[in-house]
Amino acid sequence: MKRAGTWLAALLVVAALLGGYFLWRGQAREVAVVRNHIGPAVELVYATGFVEAGQPVSVAARLTAPVMRVLVEEGDRVHRGQPLLILDDEDQRGLVAQAAAQRRAAVLAEQRTLALFADGWVSRAARDQAVATADAARASERTARAHLAQNIVRAGIDGIVLKRDVEPGDLATPTRILMQLGDPARTRITATVDERDVPRIRIGQAALLSSDAWPGRIIRGHVRALTPGGDPTQRAFRVRLGLDETITLPMGLTLEVNIVTRRVERALLVPVSAVSAGHVWIVGDGRVRRRAVRTGIAGATYIQILSGLPVGALVVSDPPAGLRDGERIRPASGAPR
Repeated sequence: MKRAGTWLAALLVVAALLGGYFLWRGQAREVAVVRNHIGPAVELVYATGFVEAGQPVSVAARLTAPVMRVLVEEGDRVHRGQPLLILDDEDQRGLVAQAAAQRRAAVLAEQRTLALFADGWVSRAARDQAVATADAARASERTARAHLAQNIVRAGIDGIVLKRDVEPGDLATPTRILMQLGDPARTRITATVDERDVPRIRIGQAALLSSDAWPGRIIRGHVRALTPGGDPTQRAFRVRLGLDETITLPMGLTLEVNIVTRRVERALLVPVSAVSAGHVWIVGDGRVRRRAVRTGIAGATYIQILSGLPVGALVVSDPPAGLRDGERIRPASGAPR
């Protein structure tokens, strides 16, 4: 009798466990669902860029000489031909004086030889030599004076001083960039694009630009050019952008750039979180079914569904771990029906 009671108690425990298990299996899991919808899908290439002069001009000396005076500061507006800095010209003045003396001597010799030739005392060859020597002396003096003028480094364009990398006492050489000038009315944006995204870039594509300087503001532009040579170190290419609106941007300003490489106006969209490994979970009759889909343009929030999903279907927006095909579910409160 006692043994029969023990078996009966064990059977009741097993029955309770089985009942609990089947009750648990019968409960519907609450999940967040969303109905797919038709909307625009935009494919973007992200890059970072900065504002620079459309035609930046580098300033360098044509002679090697110490810098005596720097006449402008960064941000100063300059005009074409305006002096920017003055070099030490002591050596050049000495060369000019030497060339002038040689020119005077050659001209006197030329005059004497011409007079003697007129009287028949010297040959035509001597006359020609004297004339050639005088012409060479005149040319040498003009060259020396031109070199003297090069000790004043002048602006080649109307614009502003973007960058100044010279101080009095520095040694200027023809290979050293002393300043950089640019016209603020002619600016461009140069963006650095990863080499993997370059095949999708085309001239004329729209670009959306933003900056921390103007939170929430979008500046519209377009692709003007793609440089033919890339940077193998950064594995990137430079893309030149123009602006679609009249706006003055400070040179050197950094920008976030999104280039629109493709746009579909009527695309079937679901949240990006709804797609996992090429599948979505469709909701119907209180249960979920795993469905394979083919995707297209993926954005930050939504992804385009090309096939495998009917329009207006309910999908699980963020599938929980362990979700099973055919499992009973109930939409979270406030979810579409």
